[in-house]
Amino acid sequence: MSASVTRVFDLLKYNQEKFSKDEFISGKINGEWVKYSTQKFCEVTDNLSKGLTTLGIKKGSRVAIISTNRPEWNVGDYAIMQLGAYQIPLYPTLAEHDIKFIVEDAEITVVFVGDKQLHEKITKVIAEVKHEVKVYTFDKVAGASHWEELIEEGKKTAVDLENYKKEVAPDDILTLIYTSGTTGTPKGVMLTHDNLVQNFKKSAVLLPDGVAHGLSFLPLSHIFERMISYLYAYLNISIYYAESMDTIVADIQSVKPTVFSTVPRLLEKVYDKIVEKGKALTGIKKMIFFWSLSLAEKYDTDKGWWYTFKLGIARKLVFKKWQEALGGNIQVIISGGAALNPRLARVFWAAGLPVFEGYGLTETSPVISVNYFDAIKFGSVGKPIEGVEVKIAQDGEILVKGHNIMKGYYNKPELTDEAIDKDGFFHTGDIGELTDGYLKITDRKKEMFKTAGGKYVAPQLIENKIKEAPLIEQIMVIGENRKFPAALVVPNFETLKGWCKVKGIEYGSNETIVENKEVHEKFKRLIDDANKEFGKWEQVKQFDLLPKEWSIDGGELTPKLSLKRKVILEKNKETIEKIYKDAENYHPEAK
Repeated sequence: MSASVTRVFDLLKYNQEKFSKDEFISGKINGEWVKYSTQKFCEVTDNLSKGLTTLGIKKGSRVAIISTNRPEWNVGDYAIMQLGAYQIPLYPTLAEHDIKFIVEDAEITVVFVGDKQLHEKITKVIAEVKHEVKVYTFDKVAGASHWEELIEEGKKTAVDLENYKKEVAPDDILTLIYTSGTTGTPKGVMLTHDNLVQNFKKSAVLLPDGVAHGLSFLPLSHIFERMISYLYAYLNISIYYAESMDTIVADIQSVKPTVFSTVPRLLEKVYDKIVEKGKALTGIKKMIFFWSLSLAEKYDTDKGWWYTFKLGIARKLVFKKWQEALGGNIQVIISGGAALNPRLARVFWAAGLPVFEGYGLTETSPVISVNYFDAIKFGSVGKPIEGVEVKIAQDGEILVKGHNIMKGYYNKPELTDEAIDKDGFFHTGDIGELTDGYLKITDRKKEMFKTAGGKYVAPQLIENKIKEAPLIEQIMVIGENRKFPAALVVPNFETLKGWCKVKGIEYGSNETIVENKEVHEKFKRLIDDANKEFGKWEQVKQFDLLPKEWSIDGGELTPKLSLKRKVILEKNKETIEKIYKDAENYHPEAK
């Protein structure tokens, strides 16, 4: 009888029976590709599971992994879940106090860590934890227990794993994923095997045939990339982990992937680099480049033959090079985690690089809806996947019901009742609209604010529009209980250097350039231009340029690269007060 997949670990038997191959999961570690065949992967996983039983790990135990992407992450993941234990992913850059909270809240007893640095971090944390926590490293670290010790223990153990596996039901908890979002203490999202299995099965039907190699660089500690790793295994797509964000260009050329998943910010950076190169061209080449770009910006799926003919020329002359830069074999790019600029989506589709933009949350494991070949509407996040129902509440909030909804927040029944109503609908906290079955996100419910004049402002829409300008790297629109919206703006300093050179402005440092009068005037023109799309009460009237980019390490961004608005407001209190004070001094009507 062939293997059916009802629990995530069933993917291993499924792959052994249907797709056994030499390159199942590979990772680039210290410049070398480490490759696992299906057979080797399953053997190591089984032995690690057996080794974990010698530590007393069983159904309901809690085991964490804190590491960057590598095949060992997946081995650990499957080895833990085969025993019915909960796998708890910890993001490598989490603050020590957050790790401590999670280790204590989830009562984690074993942690796998990637390298020496993370081992030092976790050792400091567990010294303050009351219960015993065992730590194993993937890299060999002096004085630390190595994960292969457990594998060796497993080889000697006469444990029948089938007895453990058959105790695991589809509705049992697979993982606890702690999410703090943009505010508050981490909450443990309880996701079941069925949540993930249904999600990857219903998402898998959207991918075209022939997708064979997936490059992965988004963190596996997030549900987005983790679900995609299961989807790849389900569809016989080999996984290759890039060594780091710095090596992506070389790794793409090495793997020549047919698919990869990304967040919009990275696509924006790719696009900005391409446009910068286009600007450096001269004569007819430059003319053809920008003709192609303006043609791409008008892309839609139902254009007539004349547009299609011109696009064919643009693809041959210009966009072919874009495809080659991404390895030459891309069939699909999957985008999630934040809103993708519709103009950017059109350009990539026109270039023959289709971007499937989707929407979801950790609590929805994660996919709710997605754009794909047969159903695409630019500016939307597509149609809900099969088995997922979406409705819009009276206040505009997106409500979701279906196989993808979490079991609840771990140890927080009151928060669970707040999030999932009595009809089983999960309240996403996002504001949106449904048109012809397509879902469009307009803002975060908690991020909308009211000006002093009582008008509601949705900052994300405005931010996304202003960010279309290549000179703008990051922006946060502010104005809660103020007379008008203003903004904190972080320039794209690389692009700004180029602009200053052309204009003959001495750059100096980031700190001095953001004070430059001409630079300020340029940014004012960009913001004024974007303002035209919005009502008078929504327009950004004043702004200030900041000399330092917001980051995860700096505490201003979540691991998903969303703005931590409270943190940014707190860190820039004086700047914000100055923006509004200056406005009142220079514009009496703003008083």
